Amino acid sequence: MNSSTINPSNRRQFLAALAIKAAALSTLAAGEPAADYDFATMIQPVPLTAKFSDPDYYIWCGTLVKGDDAKYHLFYSRWPRKLGFNAWVTHSEIAHAVGDTPLGPFKHRDVALPPRGKEFWDGLCTHNPTINNFGGKYYLYYMGNTGDGVPMKNLNWTHRNNQRIGVAVANSPNGPWTRLDRPVVDVSPDDAAPDALMTSNPTFCERLGGGYLILYKAVGKRNKMPFGGPVVHLTATADSLTGPMTKKLRPTFTAPGAAFPAEDPYIWLDKSTRRYYAIVKDQNGHFTPQRGRSLILWESTDGFDWKLAAHPMVTTNLIHWADGRKQMLENLERPQLFFENGRPAVLLCAVAEDGKLEHSYNIQIPLRPTP
Repeated sequence: MNSSTINPSNRRQFLAALAIKAAALSTLAAGEPAADYDFATMIQPVPLTAKFSDPDYYIWCGTLVKGDDAKYHLFYSRWPRKLGFNAWVTHSEIAHAVGDTPLGPFKHRDVALPPRGKEFWDGLCTHNPTINNFGGKYYLYYMGNTGDGVPMKNLNWTHRNNQRIGVAVANSPNGPWTRLDRPVVDVSPDDAAPDALMTSNPTFCERLGGGYLILYKAVGKRNKMPFGGPVVHLTATADSLTGPMTKKLRPTFTAPGAAFPAEDPYIWLDKSTRRYYAIVKDQNGHFTPQRGRSLILWESTDGFDWKLAAHPMVTTNLIHWADGRKQMLENLERPQLFFENGRPAVLLCAVAEDGKLEHSYNIQIPLRPTP
C-alpha cells in the first residue's frame, strides 16, 4: 500500500500502526517478551492414542525427543506393578518407546538404562529422565541410586537418600547410551548445605551467553532423618552437560513455612524473549491458593531469580479427553514439554487416577500453537 494515496485521517492511523509495529519490533530486539505464555488457553483435549500405559508396569516420568529417523522417541520410568508404587525408588528403570507422532501411539522398544549392579552409584534404579539434543548428541539426564534392592510398602530410605543425578550420552535416541561412573550433580560435602542428603529431578537447558543451566531437587540434613529436608530446588551452571558443575546453593520456588512446597520443575530458554521459563508442580496451593495442587508457570531473566509468570496457571488435575470425558486425577505431575519448530507442542505428564496408587501411566497433552 502506498501511504501517499491515503486520506489524512486514514494516513494518521496508518502511520500510527507503523509506529506501534516498529515499537514492538524494537522491544523484541531489546529482549523483552512480545507475548506471555498462557498455557491454560493452549491446552487441548487428550486423544486416546496419547495415553501410554502397560498393565504390568507403573509408568511415570515421560520425556520426548524427535530423532533423525523422523520418529518420536519417548523415554519413561517403569517398574513392576506387582511390587507396589513405592518400588519406584528401588526398581525403576528408564525405558524407551517409539511412535510416528508426538501424540502416539507409542510402542515399547527397549530399556535405555537398565540395572548394572549395586556397586555402581546408579546400579539398581534409574528414574526422572529428561532428554534433549544439543550439537548432534542426545543427553539423557536422570536420577540413579543403589542400596539393598528391597522393595518396601513405604519408601526404602537407603535408596531414597542415595539418589544422585547422572547423564547418559548417545549419538542416537536408539542408543547405545554411555553412562558416567560418577554423578554429574552429586551431594555437597558440607552437611549444612541444602543438597547434603540427596539430589534428583534434574532439568536443563541452554544458557544465555553460552553453556547450560541445570535445575534440580535437593534435600538437606537439617530436618529430622530419614526424610531430612527441607526439600528445595537449586541451580547449577556448566560449560559441558557432562560437567563439571558450578552450583548456586540458593533455594528457589520456596514458600514461607513450607518444607516441601514445589516439585518436578521443567525449564527451557525462550530465545525470542531471552527469558527462562519453568513449569512446576505446586504441591498444595502454596503459590496459587485458589487452585490447590496444580502445575504453574514461573519465569526468570537469569535462571536464578524466579517469579510467577503473568499467567501462572498451566493446569489443575482436571483433564479433558478427546471423547468428551472430564476426569479429575489424584496426580498429574512430572511435566515435560516437547517442542515442534521451536514452539511448545505437547505437555507430557505422569498420571495416577486415584489415591490407591494401584496403577499409573503417561499422557501427552496437545497444545495450541503460540502466536
